[in-house]
Amino acid sequence: MREITMFSGSAHPELAAAICQHLEVPLAPTRIIRFTNDCLEVQLQANCRERDVFIVQPLVPPVQENLVELLLMLDAARGASAARITVVMPHYAYARSDKKDAPRISIAARLVADLMVTAGASRVLAMTLHSPQVHGFFSVPVDHLHALLELAEHFRDSDHSAGLGNAVVISPDLGNAKQASRFARMLGLPVAAAAKERISDDKVVINSIIGDVRGKDVVVLDDEIARGTTILELLDRLTEYDVRSVRVACTHGLFTDGALGRIGAREDVSEIVCTNTVPIPDAHRHPKLTVLSVARPLAEAVRRIHNGESVSVMFEGS
Repeated sequence: MREITMFSGSAHPELAAAICQHLEVPLAPTRIIRFTNDCLEVQLQANCRERDVFIVQPLVPPVQENLVELLLMLDAARGASAARITVVMPHYAYARSDKKDAPRISIAARLVADLMVTAGASRVLAMTLHSPQVHGFFSVPVDHLHALLELAEHFRDSDHSAGLGNAVVISPDLGNAKQASRFARMLGLPVAAAAKERISDDKVVINSIIGDVRGKDVVVLDDEIARGTTILELLDRLTEYDVRSVRVACTHGLFTDGALGRIGAREDVSEIVCTNTVPIPDAHRHPKLTVLSVARPLAEAVRRIHNGESVSVMFEGS
């Protein structure tokens, strides 16, 4: 294969540009046209023939628009004789639809994975998928990154480490407890977890907290925050344990329906930390919010994929 050719959809061009800056390669232009009948047309405006093509497109709101755009870009690259096409998908929104928990519903995570492969994806580079089984829904190789190193480095920084002496990491549900334990080991902290029951999409109940959090400085770690229902329920439960302070961290900061404002308005929350897998406009940010870049690990993974090197060694010892 010849050199890397990197394209970006309209979902997150800033992240794509930052990845290209780390790789020292140009971001190839893409033309997207919307016809009067609301259909999209995509043109990749750089040579793809026998190139190692990477398409950066997180599936973030508007998810359906960005998904169709991605499928069209994949089809265009395949039709242009790309040697290999890798989807760089920092956030996979449909990963939450990973099981059949009611009659006559679709397992959308598997269906959308099939659509990407059918459209031309040879490989997928993702970050912090909602659950481990989603990895297996793809019939092509998947390199699955996480942002725990970047989050841990932030909390170890001298400006933020002062409050870690009496701290504990807590997972808002048992499903994320393994990642929380890994994160806690990086920081040298104990770990706790909440026992959560989801009643509906916008209602959860936390019945108990497993672990010692009383009087502690708490670092809440979740994979993503959308409406913030779980986080707000957890914050209410933590007040019963007289915690001294709360810092909230996640990889995917979706913050839909004003979630960022509601969490930031809590006096017990001193900081909210997320990464830039999901674009957050400056106008929608909160003074308590810190956004960390994952462009460097994504760029390093792209470089390793292109050169045929191991991606998993990036996380050895973490």
